[in-house]
Amino acid sequence: MSAPMDIQAINRVQLPFPPALASAVTHFYGELLGLTRMPQPPGPVLRFAARGQRVDLVPTEQAAAAPGLTPLSFEVQGLPQLRKRLLDAAFPLEEHQPLPGYLRFFVHDPAGNRLEFVEPDVS
Repeated sequence: MSAPMDIQAINRVQLPFPPALASAVTHFYGELLGLTRMPQPPGPVLRFAARGQRVDLVPTEQAAAAPGLTPLSFEVQGLPQLRKRLLDAAFPLEEHQPLPGYLRFFVHDPAGNRLEFVEPDVS
């Protein structure tokens, strides 16, 4: 019997986006969310860093994730400031699903990927 596996972190996640939305997707993840743009690999993938993890946005003509599913959840500091930044940029938020112990909301990126943002509620 082998030793139990010990997963340390998620290395990266990939999300789809239509190629025509590359500029809007870059603005959303880089400017609005504040993720660091990483050097581009050969090809059209958009790559961003969230501390030690990576978010790769892959251009595809196929449909985005199924509606209602959350393929990616970010734990953040300063959720109210992020909330205001997204609202100021005219991104509608979903705030109807409370999560005990957390502040949270959902938003769709320009490609339609549903994202969740959470912050521990210390009040």
